[in-house]
Amino acid sequence: MEIKENIMTEESIKEDLRYLQLLSQSYPTIADASCEVINLEAILNLPKPTEHFISDPHGESAAFNHVLRNASGYVKRKVEEIFGNTLRKTEKNELCTLIYYPEQKLQLIKTTESNLADFYVITLNQLIKVCREVSSKYTRSKIRKELPKEFGYIIEELLHESEGSYFDKKYQYYNVIVASIIETQRADDFIIAICNLIQRLAIDRLHLLGDIFDRGQGAHLIMETLCNYNHFDIVWGNHDIEWFGAAAGNRACIANVLRLSLRYGNLATLEDGYGINLLPLATFAMETYKNDPCTLFRVKKMSKEPTHDEKTEKLIAQMHKAITVIQFKEEAHIIDRRPEFEMEDRKLLHCIDKERGVCRIDGKEYEMSDVNFPTVNPEDAYTLSKEEESLMEKLQHSFRTSDKLRRHIDCLLAHGCMYSISNSNLMFHASVPLNEDGTLKEVEIRGKKYKGIELMKKTGYIVREAFNSDCNEEEALFAIDYIWYLWCGKNSPLFDKDKMTTFERYFIKDTSAHTEKKGYYYQYNDNEHIVDMILDSFGVQGEHRHIINGHVPVKTIKGETPIKANGKLLVIDGGFSKAYQPETGIAGYTLTFHSRGLDLVQHQPFLSAEEAIRTGSDIKSSTQIVEMNSKRMLVKDTDKGRILQAKICDLKKLLYAYRNGFIKELSK
Repeated sequence: MEIKENIMTEESIKEDLRYLQLLSQSYPTIADASCEVINLEAILNLPKPTEHFISDPHGESAAFNHVLRNASGYVKRKVEEIFGNTLRKTEKNELCTLIYYPEQKLQLIKTTESNLADFYVITLNQLIKVCREVSSKYTRSKIRKELPKEFGYIIEELLHESEGSYFDKKYQYYNVIVASIIETQRADDFIIAICNLIQRLAIDRLHLLGDIFDRGQGAHLIMETLCNYNHFDIVWGNHDIEWFGAAAGNRACIANVLRLSLRYGNLATLEDGYGINLLPLATFAMETYKNDPCTLFRVKKMSKEPTHDEKTEKLIAQMHKAITVIQFKEEAHIIDRRPEFEMEDRKLLHCIDKERGVCRIDGKEYEMSDVNFPTVNPEDAYTLSKEEESLMEKLQHSFRTSDKLRRHIDCLLAHGCMYSISNSNLMFHASVPLNEDGTLKEVEIRGKKYKGIELMKKTGYIVREAFNSDCNEEEALFAIDYIWYLWCGKNSPLFDKDKMTTFERYFIKDTSAHTEKKGYYYQYNDNEHIVDMILDSFGVQGEHRHIINGHVPVKTIKGETPIKANGKLLVIDGGFSKAYQPETGIAGYTLTFHSRGLDLVQHQPFLSAEEAIRTGSDIKSSTQIVEMNSKRMLVKDTDKGRILQAKICDLKKLLYAYRNGFIKELSK
């Protein structure tokens, strides 16, 4: 939808005069305003830059970083387009690997390459061609901002080399630049700089759809990458929210974070990543559960390779059980404090009959697989023991004082929200709560009801209140409790199930008790009419509009498809996490949205960066075209384009005001 210019009259100019006078300070002359109009008009007619959508990395930092570096195969496609049959497949693979991992690949090449001078000449010219191609969608001004300082001028000159014949007037000039780079022994540094530039220019904006944290060992590494990444946004996932709560000092969230980390033997994120002191938990667990084999709490393997020795595995299992019991107690305290959460049925410790080995849930008795609860007093099941209370105080202090964790949470707050809309794509992590008839469900929060976009806005506002020092104590305490509700509450857009059966999955043998009934969104997400209703309610417009979310892994191995509602809804959680891959059969989906359409990329498991560097291998991916535009999208067809068109209208009003004497030009 194009912005229509207002008919310029004296009355309309007078109405906007105060704004135009402010605008004139940035464009003080007719020449300045005219030049900017010309510049913006030109930008509007550039091809739409590429957007990249990734969901649910779950701490798998190696796979995430590789997909980020290869732009879901975009770099490889460009190399194929540029060089075609002029290079062998192995040569193109080696060039791609160099672009992805320039420092490491150069070290390997230099140990085997017999003629480095020839290698540098050939490689520099190849990289310049690739860089010229991926930069073709941008203005020189934008490219200039991305250039590395030490090589900025040189790269800019090489990028705008003429593609003419040998006799082009500047041919020798460019050859001398390349030769000088090699002669001054800056070839390695230059190659690294231009490879990193290619990575940055390949993707204009990254959209990350939540669940950075959880099973994998490298959530902190992913966050560190994001903190130093340009042009990205995040919609928060349920596991991210859990870490928000832990950082804010919510003890139930702290216990949840620890429980899940221990379940997958993920100590790296806790200890190495955020400096969380696990010694008090280990000491408590060894003493309290020293005679308990904790069989049900053994590390859940994500690969065939052993990650811990037997002694360590036993200790982790004991720590896992200890924090799980504490979690149920801490959650009960929130449930008692917040009856409006309506989660009384999730308090189950007092329902245990140790003597008979059963637990009564919803009026039915279930046989238990473990009844050893040395810290649970049947008369007062939810009060922490003196040792448990001391332990939680130490853990709470450790989470709240972790500088790196707070820096990463600040990054998530600065770049994230509950939902996002970009170029006719509505993004959220899990769901929009719906009623049984498919209408938007009203959710009551502190006496007021919210639904759809208003619910998303309200929950996002509450999350920020937990970290807002200006909030009063009552608001802050509610916000910290509500973050836990967002993790497991039935009306949470990040959970949207009738209950979280953590207790049952650990302790009840009958698997029928493990069932978590999904909300109606998951029943209707293949209904085009309902999807259109949701898009309308969020104000998403455009001929090609979509909902994009993650959260529920698509089980491709069972015939499930990520494309739903006649292509209007896309679920791109395909199993980045190794724990999900046996169920999904793949290792994740990503999306790229470029000027010619929308591509869904299906990835196979990633072996390792070391293997990719050594052999020139890449993630095996297959691309499915979701939509192909009948004509190439330009910047003017995007959200940014509409903003630029509005600015052009304002500048044209300013020109009218200058030329008709309403505002005087400022002399320079």
